Amino acid sequence: MAPNAMAKPTCVNDYEPLAKDRLPKMVWDYYAAGANDMLTLQDNTRAFLNPICVAPSALQKMAHPDGEEAVSRAVAKFGSAMVLSTYSTTPLETVIAQGGPDCSYWFQLYLYQNRPVSADLIRRAEAAGYRALVLTVDTPMIGRRLPDARNGFHLPKPWRLANFPPETRILTASQRAALAAKATSDVVPGTRVITEDLSNRTDSTLTWKTAIPWLRQVTNLPIVLKGILTRADAELAVAHDVDAIWVSNHAGRQLDTVQATIDALRDVVDGAAGQLEVYCDSGVRTGVDVFRALALGARAVFIGRPALWGLTVDGEAGVRDVLGILQEELETSMALTGCASVADIEPQCLTMTLPSNL
Repeated sequence: MAPNAMAKPTCVNDYEPLAKDRLPKMVWDYYAAGANDMLTLQDNTRAFLNPICVAPSALQKMAHPDGEEAVSRAVAKFGSAMVLSTYSTTPLETVIAQGGPDCSYWFQLYLYQNRPVSADLIRRAEAAGYRALVLTVDTPMIGRRLPDARNGFHLPKPWRLANFPPETRILTASQRAALAAKATSDVVPGTRVITEDLSNRTDSTLTWKTAIPWLRQVTNLPIVLKGILTRADAELAVAHDVDAIWVSNHAGRQLDTVQATIDALRDVVDGAAGQLEVYCDSGVRTGVDVFRALALGARAVFIGRPALWGLTVDGEAGVRDVLGILQEELETSMALTGCASVADIEPQCLTMTLPSNL
């Protein structure tokens, strides 16, 4: 059946096979794969078997030529929030310019060994109007992603890492080793390299006592820690006066077999003890998933792959449709559990308990 003859997708999962048909295998595997046997990735989805925002996903122009700009416009239509990846294929200034006054933009950040690189990104994000920094804390190195290794993943031309100088490239660990073996004779002197194996760039020595104070010296933006999975770390986040925490296992792309985020959420919320906001991502595919996360204490829920699948299939319109489907499903879940507003969603709703005033 020709693409234009296909029935309109009616749920988020309808977009996934359509996106797979359109993407080159290497790009599909990069977006879709998790670490090792992908057990955590699968558990993220099963564990769900917000309001709704878009999580940071790298290299979006591999999915559609409009990339991050299309996602930005779609999110703006919903007055929601978008978190832009450091490894965007569109400059951070261009992405936020596509939005509107009702849309909130946050910037996802890694802290590099070369701190001026991170500081420069922070200052640009502040100047452009981003409202928060999302420090990813679960990536001292990249997880072992077997499809990327088999595909020899690389960023296809003409796309590039748009938040870095034009000569910046992505190299896999094997490509970097091959260049080193050749004494880097084919690399222009002074070339700055960001590798897919981030361990040679990100600062793996970061601690609670070093990362947060450094950020506070550089910026006044709210600080969100992304990659929290335990009550103990939530309690440490409160003690170190961060502004919010984000329950995430990096969509199953880092350490395989770690628990699904929905299973970790309640303990993390308890650890936060109402002192800071808690968000979550990974495995969200329906409005019921969003409802469950909100009932367990999440203030907002972020989607990653569903937005990529919508982007792949139909650009901005596809992302809008994905967000619209999730919103409609959430509203249906609320209506059927007697919740007139998001504030009414509480843990007892998960057992379909009727409000006491009925």
